[in-house]
Amino acid sequence: MKIALFSDIHANLPALEAFFESVAAKKPDAIYCLGDLVGYNTWPNEVINAIRQRGIPTIKGNYDEGIGLMRGDCGCAYKTEKDQENGSQSIAYTDAVVGAAERSYLRGLPAHIRVDFSFHNEKNSLLLVHGSPRRINEYLFEDREEKSLLRILQDAQADILCFGHTHKPYHRIMQAPDGRLRHAINTGSVGKPKDGDPRGCYVLLTINPDVASREKEHVTVEFVRFDYDVEKAAASIEASPLPNDFADMLRKGY
Repeated sequence: MKIALFSDIHANLPALEAFFESVAAKKPDAIYCLGDLVGYNTWPNEVINAIRQRGIPTIKGNYDEGIGLMRGDCGCAYKTEKDQENGSQSIAYTDAVVGAAERSYLRGLPAHIRVDFSFHNEKNSLLLVHGSPRRINEYLFEDREEKSLLRILQDAQADILCFGHTHKPYHRIMQAPDGRLRHAINTGSVGKPKDGDPRGCYVLLTINPDVASREKEHVTVEFVRFDYDVEKAAASIEASPLPNDFADMLRKGY
């Protein structure tokens, strides 16, 4: 079973279009979106409708929630006053341009998707969230203490937990007390990478039914990087009321 997972498009239509081309060549059995369709760029409606028209199962990101509910806040953890100011401009711009139908779509997205498999007379649970199973805007970074991360998966009854929100891809394999392996997978970002690589990123998750869940080969993860027209996306920001800092972030991947 090969599953494509993508997240954090953030209104970057050129990146999303390039993603669709890339993933079509991979021919996955299923595809899911882990949220944050909007914010920071100029194509929120186009991105929403491109995903919606394809019938891709999608969960709500923290930015989607903020825009869908017109909260005037995205629940983001900005570190500086400048970041906070830029974030406020992004929220205001996105709120101003998102259409009524698109806002309603964001508001109605589910908080998570769970997919259960049964192999070798044991259940394997794949849980898709945006931030974490506990909070839509919780950051699960790669350097989180293993005991803490493992507890989050166990409390959520997830053998495989997939999420976005940090925009930094990784795959961690942990062994639970019962001997089962549990997987924490961050999908990275299609439209706003923050790992120093400006290319878009998504995950191809393969679940092998012929290998027991206690074996590492039961789950394999491929991080797919793809090129897109970064300059087109950056130039669109610079021609809009959005802060030019967002264009620099796209060009440099931070």
